[in-house]
Amino acid sequence: MRTFMPLTHSPSPSLTISQNFWRYAIPSIAAMLVTGLYQIVDGIFVGHYVGYQGLAAINMAWPITYLLSGLGLMIGIGSGTLISIARGEQNPQHAQRALDHAVLLITVISVIALGLFVHFGETLLTIQGANHSIKTLALQYVESFGWAAFVTIFAGAIPMLIRNDDSPKIATSLLIAGALTNIGLDYLFIGVFNWQLQGAAIATIIAQSITVIGGIVYFCSAYSPLRIRFTVTNIQLSHCWKIISLGSSVLIMYLYASFVVALHNYQFMQYGTELTVGAFAIVGYMMTLYYLVAEGIAEGMQPPVSYYYGAKQPKNIKKTTYLAIKVTIIAGITWFTLLYSFPHTLIGLFNSGNSTLTDEAVAGIQLHLFAMFLDGLIVLATVYFMAVDKAGKALAISVSNMLVQLPFLYFLPQWLGVKGVWLSMPLSTVLLSFIVIPVLWLDIRNRCRHTSTDIEALTTDH
Repeated sequence: MRTFMPLTHSPSPSLTISQNFWRYAIPSIAAMLVTGLYQIVDGIFVGHYVGYQGLAAINMAWPITYLLSGLGLMIGIGSGTLISIARGEQNPQHAQRALDHAVLLITVISVIALGLFVHFGETLLTIQGANHSIKTLALQYVESFGWAAFVTIFAGAIPMLIRNDDSPKIATSLLIAGALTNIGLDYLFIGVFNWQLQGAAIATIIAQSITVIGGIVYFCSAYSPLRIRFTVTNIQLSHCWKIISLGSSVLIMYLYASFVVALHNYQFMQYGTELTVGAFAIVGYMMTLYYLVAEGIAEGMQPPVSYYYGAKQPKNIKKTTYLAIKVTIIAGITWFTLLYSFPHTLIGLFNSGNSTLTDEAVAGIQLHLFAMFLDGLIVLATVYFMAVDKAGKALAISVSNMLVQLPFLYFLPQWLGVKGVWLSMPLSTVLLSFIVIPVLWLDIRNRCRHTSTDIEALTTDH
């Protein structure tokens, strides 16, 4: 779930490297955590009121519904980037054109997504190994989001559009309003009305609707010179393609996350039971909390690193990146230590007293999350290479992160059973980190060395 926020302000020269880093990192981490509340709160209420079967069902529905958010972010980041460029050029016509094309893309892709969810939702659940009871529950979730695809995609795009219109506080406020609404409605629909996973889906959709309505009101107010318009006038396919190409890297990340979770669900059903998938859902929520922080750190690093790259200040790039690395490692090790030391307390957030589910989740934490901090470093490396205009390396790391897991997920379960499924991701992460971390270190070192050589040459010439 990676959202790359464009640089709207330059790092302040009056601040230190550390102050500039935290100036971007803290809001970024906060925004990521607020966004993640939707997923985590659903899991808490489903775990307590529906049980492990509900957790297993929502974990099988998640790879499908997650793609809607990815599509929304793809459109939001692609069109938002064009809006920022147009603002920099002081060209309001181009900014309005980008917004018009974004609205059209949201509408068209929503209709396509509706058809796919309604006709192939059950098939995608079957591929993951869902049995009859799990499939019935999961379909409640998937079909609800299918019918509301327009809302979910729009909710993914609108905060990025507002942020690129130079109103980040309003974008964050809308996300917070949606998250708080989701918490209240989850309790009402799941805990009181007993609507199970359909209740969780409806609660999230209503919360997303608040974000969308707030965004539309913003673009109809005096705060923005742009207007939301449902129009096909002056629409050009080349502009639509430009938006898609700019945001495609985000969609790839979402596809990767969905694919990996779906593959784990399938393997857990083959070598375990639906209770194992329920435990995997709990462990996934635990990892999500760290992953959101790691992404927030990486995205907080990106604006200053991009600025220093453009200003040809490699030493500042090095200092900022090394600071981000330290924070990522400390956060990962601290979170794993807490999980390892107090697993029953944290698992209890998602479990209403099933001791077998707790035992399976404790084993999952120990086997699945020990290399969590390395996964954070891989995320950081990906964003670093995007920040220094090396999109090819960033994409290579993302694709490798998915491909390297496939042989582990195929062979380890055959040798170790359920333990092999738990170990597949961390072991593949360890292997990939042996490649990614040296590549990151060499790029930073060579960048500083080349600049020093250039300075020496200029000094010699003079």
